[in-house]
Amino acid sequence: MSFDARPLTGPVDPAAVRAHAHAMRQAVGSGWNAGRIGTVLAFAVIALVVTPVFFTMFIAIAVGLGSQIGWWALLVIAVPALAFIGVAVALGLGFFGAWRGTRERRYRLDAFARANRLRYLPGIASPPLPGMIFRHGSSRRSTDVVRGERPRFVEFGNYRYSTGSGKNRTTHRWGYVAVKLDIPLPHIVLDATSNNGLFGSNLPMSYRKEQRLSLEGDFDRYFSLFCPRGYESDALYLFTPDIMARFIDSAAALDVEIVDDWLFFYTKREAVTLDPASWAWLFGAVAAMLDKLAQWERWRDDRLRAAATSSSHPGPTGPSESASATDPAAMPASVVAEPSDAPGAPAAAGHTAVHAATPFDAPPGVLRPPPGVAPPGRRLSTGVRRSTIILIAIIVGWWALTWVLPLLFAW
Repeated sequence: MSFDARPLTGPVDPAAVRAHAHAMRQAVGSGWNAGRIGTVLAFAVIALVVTPVFFTMFIAIAVGLGSQIGWWALLVIAVPALAFIGVAVALGLGFFGAWRGTRERRYRLDAFARANRLRYLPGIASPPLPGMIFRHGSSRRSTDVVRGERPRFVEFGNYRYSTGSGKNRTTHRWGYVAVKLDIPLPHIVLDATSNNGLFGSNLPMSYRKEQRLSLEGDFDRYFSLFCPRGYESDALYLFTPDIMARFIDSAAALDVEIVDDWLFFYTKREAVTLDPASWAWLFGAVAAMLDKLAQWERWRDDRLRAAATSSSHPGPTGPSESASATDPAAMPASVVAEPSDAPGAPAAAGHTAVHAATPFDAPPGVLRPPPGVAPPGRRLSTGVRRSTIILIAIIVGWWALTWVLPLLFAW
């Protein structure tokens, strides 16, 4: 997929970076939340209060000791003082460098987005997406979001969320690509085998083994495919050999999820970066699928056919309705017989024309299900992660070794 990557690596004008940062603050607000204000205040206190007081105190102690035990004591005191000041200066320079780096990164990504007819957003709190990674933890936030709307809505972003609390608090980071579909599809997950860990899948969700579907060829070497029970034939319709080949060639290192009317690609590294090669890889994966999505969007859930038929042709609910549906004598005259004086009506006396259906009714057997997914296919059934089973086994084993076996030996 052709794209202009020059803004990612080309030279930038510092004045333009400052003007862009100012324009973004004007557009989205200052961004001064409690955490950022606290960090700035902490560095200000260290730089303006703690460091001078600490240095003055050490100098006073050194001078006092130097007059009593010799001026060589000044070195003993000065070394820790200088070390403290050095650490404070290094932290300050690091904070300032990260701040400048963030401004330049946003400038480059915004320029890259505009050069490729896309749009850049610095962040989105709690993005309203149905993918599995967006339904966990707290402090959910997408950062460095790049999105486009032609030929269809596509969003690239980096995402993080937190689980646990206190010392056990963990921040999880993902990169993702979200592609909007025209119709809902069954919930299908492709777990890439190349990024699995020692204890199995790296995904935050685990699915029941009986929902795993084996496909032909080498596809199972690259992906574990999960689909709802009863939707195996639908998955085979969606994942034809040519589409499987595209996934293997372009997305073998990405986890994939189809849920509702969205297609997601997940990666454990940043999706939005300043690396042109990373963008070429992700753009290629998306481009490889875009011209095949029209085939997916012709899919219909046959389980909705009965509901559509019953809503279009309600069945009889009582003896009188049953008779009116089958007995012409019981039908209203306006439905059963054409008046003899109507234009084009036959002149034969007593002739009646029975209308079995209105002109808007579909012929029996050809009614197509509406777009959508029946309830059994909307979500996969979750299971227990392998790592959880192993952890429980370790805890039980440790308990047996420390409590049960000593009791047995005691007897």
